[in-house]
Amino acid sequence: MPSHTTAEEQSAGATEEQRSARRRAASLGATRTLHRPVLHIPLTERLSALAAAAPEVVRPDDRTDVYGDGVVATLESEVARLLGKEDAAFFPTGTMAQQVALRCWAGRTGNATVALHPKAHPELHEGGAFSVVSGLRTVHPTGEPRLPTADEVRDFEETFGTLMLELPLRDAGFVLPEWEELEEVVAAARERDAVVHFDGARLWECTPHFGRGLAEIAGLADSVYVSFYKSLEGLSGAALAGPRTLVEEARVWRHRYGGQLFQQFPTAVSALLGLRDTLPRLPEYVAHARVVAEALRDGFTAAGVPWSRVHPERPHTHQFQVWLPYAPDVLDRAALGQAEETGTLLFGRWFPDGPPGLSVTEVTVTEEGLKWTAADVSEAVAEFVRRIPR
Repeated sequence: MPSHTTAEEQSAGATEEQRSARRRAASLGATRTLHRPVLHIPLTERLSALAAAAPEVVRPDDRTDVYGDGVVATLESEVARLLGKEDAAFFPTGTMAQQVALRCWAGRTGNATVALHPKAHPELHEGGAFSVVSGLRTVHPTGEPRLPTADEVRDFEETFGTLMLELPLRDAGFVLPEWEELEEVVAAARERDAVVHFDGARLWECTPHFGRGLAEIAGLADSVYVSFYKSLEGLSGAALAGPRTLVEEARVWRHRYGGQLFQQFPTAVSALLGLRDTLPRLPEYVAHARVVAEALRDGFTAAGVPWSRVHPERPHTHQFQVWLPYAPDVLDRAALGQAEETGTLLFGRWFPDGPPGLSVTEVTVTEEGLKWTAADVSEAVAEFVRRIPR
């Protein structure tokens, strides 16, 4: 199969496999990009890099783990330390970690109802697992594209045992409340005798917005889930952190859910490397994402685009949304054509969302993006817009 399809083939009905191959080839071949996903790195290259870096976080004579000891236990201790919690348990997926956490809290509070946002990850991307698998019921204190306010939590008409807050709320644009607002929301939940759980898959990059350290942020919640691949670029995996008794119970449920894997050392090593190497760089990524966002907004205006939106205007993390008034396939062809012909990959995939005629994409700024000046972004926007039929 060729490495990519042409724009004409795509528009004429190329298969999703062909379109995926074209996107991957464009990413691999790009000489300039704001973010180079590790997913596109060839398998053997990534394995070799992991093996070469492993001695930086494990000793040469360390044995491999068996059912969660060894390097996995080391990772759990490090996560608990970073988040200021008594204990932490490794999970193969965040979906499992959060189901277990909320199931444990339901048993302790006697209330299986979870209050969360309708755009939270479990509501959109987990196939209804909370109710189908774990017997939990969900309610929504707000439908606004932001986390609920203290008044919305305090005055919500239904009882709930746990308030779950996704920080940041990815599908609303990676948005966060202000620190004082978060404190007030947590206090409102406590007034209702509810526990608070943070879906902190991307909690790692929230520190610049809040102006607080990880332990202080996590300290507001009774339990916290974090991911090792969404920000830290690990292979996979997650952790649940909280009181020691809760985490001990969670380990029992992890086994029952099929998450007690025989060996997990590659994932644990990649997570430790992410904590050591990527975590300290995230504030720099967030700062530069704000430079990129402003340059994108100015670039669209200068290029004569009739309407555009960068959301949030000042990104809360190193990820944000861009909205344009064109069909997704039109924007995909423009982005891929630009990457293939100029070596500059400015945008990834575009998706329909909101009113008809609008499309959205997510922009991530990491190590590669630090090389871009505002002028570089404006130049790339002009070239991208030139390829949009108008």
